[in-house]
Amino acid sequence: MTGKAEDDFRRVKTLRLYEIMDTAAEKAFDDLTQLAAAICEVPISLVSLVDDHRQWFKSRKGLEATETPKEHAFCAHAIRQDEIMVVPDTVLDPRFAQNPLVTGMPKIRFYAGAPLKVAKGVTIGTLCVIDRRPRELTDAQIRGLGVLRDAVVTQLELRRAAADVKALQGLVSMCAWCRSVRTETADGVTWQPLHQYVADLAPVTHGICPTCNNEFLLGDQ
Repeated sequence: MTGKAEDDFRRVKTLRLYEIMDTAAEKAFDDLTQLAAAICEVPISLVSLVDDHRQWFKSRKGLEATETPKEHAFCAHAIRQDEIMVVPDTVLDPRFAQNPLVTGMPKIRFYAGAPLKVAKGVTIGTLCVIDRRPRELTDAQIRGLGVLRDAVVTQLELRRAAADVKALQGLVSMCAWCRSVRTETADGVTWQPLHQYVADLAPVTHGICPTCNNEFLLGDQ
């Protein structure tokens, strides 16, 4: 596996840990894209996440599309940089001049993407701003975009942490000695045998597994 392929594999694997692709819009992210568009004075702003075949927009302002193919994604280039990637005029940049997103809708002429670098230094997407005319960002706007990018990363980490806590809350509390399970009811806390706890959750049928069949039944013959 080449270095680039290894990086992509690691990035997609990390992205999946956040369980965010194809989830519903969230105000925390939408507020940040709105603010990015206002600070940079552009019509389009996106929180873009890049997997192995597409870029998907967790949040978007000024754009109807919810995703684009990875091979057309400006963000697929931006995630390979540590700093904010700025393209003042796409038609003058050989990387993007013939891109369908430039020659067709939404007719991108300006792009700036701030990489979303999460835990362990893996970049999974960008906070980007887009315009339909060539332009530059001021130093203040670039700094502002960087601050908002950090806020997006914070929201991603908080979202993942909340999911981890929820998963932990769903763990079963079991006695280390007798394997009884702790349950809470309206009458208080009770402990019940594991087999009874499982039977209460779903109908149980009984049979004999191959190991027990060989050890206990065939062994008596």
